[in-house]
Parts: sequence; C-alpha cells; structure tokens
Amino acid sequence: MATPPLEDPNFDRTVIYVLEHHDEGALGLVINRPSIEELVEPLDAWVDLQSDPSLVFSGGPVEPDALIALARTAEPVDEPGEYLAPVNGEIASADLAADPTLVDADITALRVFRGYSGWGPGQLDGEIDAGAWLVLDPDPTDLFTSSPDDLWRTVLRRQPGRLAWLAEAPDDLAAN
Repeated sequence: MATPPLEDPNFDRTVIYVLEHHDEGALGLVINRPSIEELVEPLDAWVDLQSDPSLVFSGGPVEPDALIALARTAEPVDEPGEYLAPVNGEIASADLAADPTLVDADITALRVFRGYSGWGPGQLDGEIDAGAWLVLDPDPTDLFTSSPDDLWRTVLRRQPGRLAWLAEAPDDLAAN
C-alpha cells in the first residue's frame, strides 16, 4: 500500500496486489483504480463473470495495452491448466483468449486490469525501505471488492494500533 502522500500520481493512495517479487524485480497490479472502460468485443463474453464494478481496472502504467485477468477460484489451483494459472491459493490468472464458458464453473470472481506496475531489481525494496510503501497481508476480499474507491482507507482501518490512523490522513498533509 502506498503511504500518504506518494508523490508519483500513478501510485498515490494505491493498493497493489504483488504477483511477483524476486531478484529480477517486482510486478503487481493496482487493485483500487477502476477506469470507465468496459469490456468490448471480443472480450464482452467475460462481462457476466466480472466482479462489481464490472469495469476494466487500471493495473499500472507499464504496458497499457496489456490486459491481465485475475480470478478467485472455487478451489485452489495448484498447477497451470489450459485456461487458469495459479497465482496464490484461490487466486489464478485467467486466459482472456479462452471461451469463458470453459472456466465459469471454476471461478467465483473475476477482475480485468489494463497494464501493470513494475519495478526493476531492488527498486521496490528501496522504495519500501524509504517508507513509500507499507507491506501488509491481503484480506481475501480486497482483490474483488465492490468498493475499490474506499479500499485504501478500508485496508488501513483494519490495521492494528497507530497504523490505522493513516486512514484519516488528508489528501494534502499540510492541511492537517
């Protein structure tokens, strides 16, 4: 989670779901920035599986033409399949090139992201060390929340102690 105020407008008050973090860098998705974009042909067949709000989310500034779909599955996906690949437990990436009827019985929620957030080797670790990010455990409902605009404050409010106070930080800290 971005700490207030993060000066980069791409990440101010964002909640990032980290997909990969290793020596070569990190990759994640902003999960609290719905766009006004809806899925259109040929992907409109996936609309009925999307979680509310059923919009394409802005996953980050890298590769804005790339679409990434994450799904919550009814059962954990342990091995990559033809249409679903494991991410973490009951979270899997879904192949949007597939016919959604091939996976609709296996998934309980779906979110589509345009672009992603990426960091080079050691970059994210350096930003965390500098205090730009909080590393928090996700709640299973975060990724598919129906209230993404409130997610940043919601996640902070459920933290213990003084960390929860950050949820009330004003947009302009000078106004505090």
